[in-house]
Amino acid sequence: RLSCVRNNVWLACCGVVSAGLAVLSSFGLLLFCGVPFVVTVANAPFLILGVGVDDMFIMISSWEQSSRKKGKSDVKSLLAETYSEAALSVTITTLTDVLAFFIGTWTTFPSVRSFCLYTGTAFVFCYVYTMTFFGAVLVLNHKREQGNRHWLTCMRVGVSKAEAENSCLYNACCIGSCSGQSSEQQGEHPMSVFFKKYYGPFVTNKWIKLLVVLLYGAYLGGSVYGCTQIREGIDLRNLANDDSYVIPYYDDDEKYFSTYGPRVMVIITESVDYWNETVRHVIESCAQNLE
Repeated sequence: RLSCVRNNVWLACCGVVSAGLAVLSSFGLLLFCGVPFVVTVANAPFLILGVGVDDMFIMISSWEQSSRKKGKSDVKSLLAETYSEAALSVTITTLTDVLAFFIGTWTTFPSVRSFCLYTGTAFVFCYVYTMTFFGAVLVLNHKREQGNRHWLTCMRVGVSKAEAENSCLYNACCIGSCSGQSSEQQGEHPMSVFFKKYYGPFVTNKWIKLLVVLLYGAYLGGSVYGCTQIREGIDLRNLANDDSYVIPYYDDDEKYFSTYGPRVMVIITESVDYWNETVRHVIESCAQNLE
């Protein structure tokens, strides 16, 4: 936003902080409970940040839509309207994510189990902070705007005859517009106007809808084909704890023995009389034939 009052820089920063608090809270709780931390868990904060920022956008959009409705100037009414619009979407998103990752804790791989447990718990905390911490930040930001205060200094922004005669840069940064006029209530966001007046009618055209269906069919077919061609593979050293003896073993095995190809093992599945010299010769002859 170009307005120094309607600019929501700090609101966006607090949305990112909310996701960061969720990561700290979940990691701290699970580490306190003794859940092992493996290297794959370090990727979890990026997932939490993505979901947390998405929830932030939903909350801000619902707040702005509620504030444009008539008779919704009261803070309590605005917040109630915002939660009634945004909470359902945020809740469903969180429930599906938490369910998906907690199902992943049933795996037998300890590394994957730790990753899913850390990430699923972080999603729960992300939801809690979005519904509490970020809601409070929305109210504080609304009160700042109602008081016509600057987004950075929180000082009151006023227009006097002397101020209106200052440079365009000063007026834009300290008053709210280049013309020296005080910041007024922000109208509908340009992006919302674009989707409502241009993108929506374009997508709902019958030929465009047919094209979208065809493109989705091609995408689905390509995805199914790709699933049949995918090759499984995993670095086993990433499935062990950081201080496990398995890690240097795999490092040395890859460094010194990777050129010899895979190991071949022969297992005798029945009882054998190893004390019998004839049996031992048969086993040695079998090994030589395999070599």
